[in-house]
Amino acid sequence: MKVRFIICLFFVMLFLNMNAQENFSAALNFKTEPVDKIDFNETSFSLFFNENLTQKSTIKNTLNYSNLNVNYDLGDFESFQNIDKFQKIEDKIEFSQEISNSTKLHFSVTPLFSFQQDLNFTDFTLLGSFEINQQLNPKTTLSIGAARTTVFGNPKFLPTASISYTPNDKTNVWIGFPESSISYSNNTRNKFILNNSFNGSFYNLDAQSNLNNTVKASLSQMTTSLEYERNVDRNWFLNFKAGYNFNKQYKLTNSDNHTTYDFNTGNGYMLGIGIKYKH
Repeated sequence: MKVRFIICLFFVMLFLNMNAQENFSAALNFKTEPVDKIDFNETSFSLFFNENLTQKSTIKNTLNYSNLNVNYDLGDFESFQNIDKFQKIEDKIEFSQEISNSTKLHFSVTPLFSFQQDLNFTDFTLLGSFEINQQLNPKTTLSIGAARTTVFGNPKFLPTASISYTPNDKTNVWIGFPESSISYSNNTRNKFILNNSFNGSFYNLDAQSNLNNTVKASLSQMTTSLEYERNVDRNWFLNFKAGYNFNKQYKLTNSDNHTTYDFNTGNGYMLGIGIKYKH
């Protein structure tokens, strides 16, 4: 508990020390992802701000905490009933630098703690990314780069690429890996997003959960979703999301990232709701 308090305090201080906020938001989200014999329910809370350091450089910071509960059907997976709660604390720091009228460098660093219940410093992982953004014309931007990411569960280095096209002030098309989306706003209060993304996470297990040299739980899937955001007040937004997870995988792995148990979860739908404050 003391280690968890120190780590949380560090992230909060890091976030608060980056003041002079020009754009700030706080969000609370709930998500459920049921599959055959297992339900995944996640609650997350995040704080975000960005700041223009100069006319050519910008910094963004997103602090996020999530709590994942895994509910197994009674009579199934009895030996795994104590592997049912996971937590994650991450602080994504992004920096963009304009090096010419059409070219930007973008990189991020994400300190991450992913754990079951007992948090300690061995649960620390460092993620990050680097991209070059090239504006091809006033409406189109190409981005290529690399990232250390958990989109396939355990951390891996992967290439990233995307192309963004903005035909008008209401529509944006983003095609790439690991995420693609089409967003449309018919007015200032409504926003619709069709999204397809590869996403995943991993969690270090407590010592008492060690089965057959298992040390991690790993989740990954490809999600296609439709999202609706509604501006209900000047600063308050509601978010609704519905979608489907393809090739959802939930596995336990050993220290060499070899699978020790595969739950064979299969596909399943996803529902989410959230509330956000923007300033």
